[in-house]
Amino acid sequence: MKKLQAIRGMNDILPDQSPTWQFLEKTFSRVVKRFGYEEIRFPIVEQTQLFKRSIGEVTDIVEKEMYSFEDRNGTSLSLRPEGTAVCVRAGEQNGLLYNQQRRLWYQGPMFRHERPQKGRYRQFHQFGVEAFGMQGPDIDVEVLQVAQMLWQELDLAADLTLEINNIGASEDRKAYANALTEYLSTKTQLLDEDALNRMHSNPMRILDSKNSDVQLAIEAAPNLLDFVSEDSQIHYDKLKELLELTGINYVENPRLVRGLDYYNNCVYEWTTDALGAQGAVCGGGRYDGLVKQLGGKETFACGFAIGMERLVLMLDSLGKVPSSELKQIDVFVAIVGKNLEAQGLALAKVIRKDYQSLGVLCHCGGGKFNNQLKKAYSSGASLAVILENDSSEENVDHAKIRRLDDSGESRMVKISNISEELRNFLGI
Repeated sequence: MKKLQAIRGMNDILPDQSPTWQFLEKTFSRVVKRFGYEEIRFPIVEQTQLFKRSIGEVTDIVEKEMYSFEDRNGTSLSLRPEGTAVCVRAGEQNGLLYNQQRRLWYQGPMFRHERPQKGRYRQFHQFGVEAFGMQGPDIDVEVLQVAQMLWQELDLAADLTLEINNIGASEDRKAYANALTEYLSTKTQLLDEDALNRMHSNPMRILDSKNSDVQLAIEAAPNLLDFVSEDSQIHYDKLKELLELTGINYVENPRLVRGLDYYNNCVYEWTTDALGAQGAVCGGGRYDGLVKQLGGKETFACGFAIGMERLVLMLDSLGKVPSSELKQIDVFVAIVGKNLEAQGLALAKVIRKDYQSLGVLCHCGGGKFNNQLKKAYSSGASLAVILENDSSEENVDHAKIRRLDDSGESRMVKISNISEELRNFLGI
């Protein structure tokens, strides 16, 4: 019988990988809490129409990448491909947005049917921050401060660059798209099939093509900044001023666009050279029209999303996860002999109660002393607490504490004093 395997591009996160994810998730929640952002959780499955109306029907996500299906009532549903539209739907449905200021964050799995490659998967995880009800560029800068502090806490600040651009209002982009299409129609010999398909439906997406011929074609393309309104430019100029005053370095990238139709005014990405082709780690911007587009009242909004798999790759490849975060087990309780299982489990319980920050692994299943000692060393524990008898007695009143290092220091102690003795060994 053929073994069942995970779906291609949907990966297991194994025990040796989990500490990096846990470190990342703890850092996320710690940073956003310091800025006063509140967590929101929403379903994995939504009505397909939500994403068609928000992301745009002529985007790759909607046209090619969504996992969509009909339920038993004939309603078209989709696994969520991103979080912003769902956050808006949840906020609007539950009365969180109208005439209010909200700072929200979320994390969890997203789904897109793409060709799997390093840093790009069919089930992937995002961490997102969304802010509603604030018009000025100061909230854009605060959101970027959240990201900046996150990079600092993860020790990745030196490996990431903030790129920004002003894509103007929707009316500005329509005028620009017409000019861009007219220009590209004179360069069709350099355009690949994807660019030719986008030329009349979503020409701005051609600007971030990785095809060298297409890049050559757009070198002399019209500049989007020549089409943005005065209001958009004022907002963008103030944003840059605030970034400089608050110590956030950036570079302007006039070719930067976002793959989602709902963005307006300032957009940005944090990029890195540490991941090869998949260099974008975090992307976001303003999306002031999205709430109204989905049936709510006009609401100012901005935010970003981070690809967690890419941060995990960065943390692991650059060795940025502290060794203390990788350590899961501190004390290994070995039980050697007969009828000591209950006492061993009780002893481990006492240590866990008195030292709540320590990981305590109690050996189960019996076995010889040397085999248990090997397991103690391989667990990564600093100390072994060994219960041992050489008769049929059901309880012992002493245990041996042994350092699991080159010294091999050990000492017999009274079990009734185990917590105090451990304190001396641990130097607490």
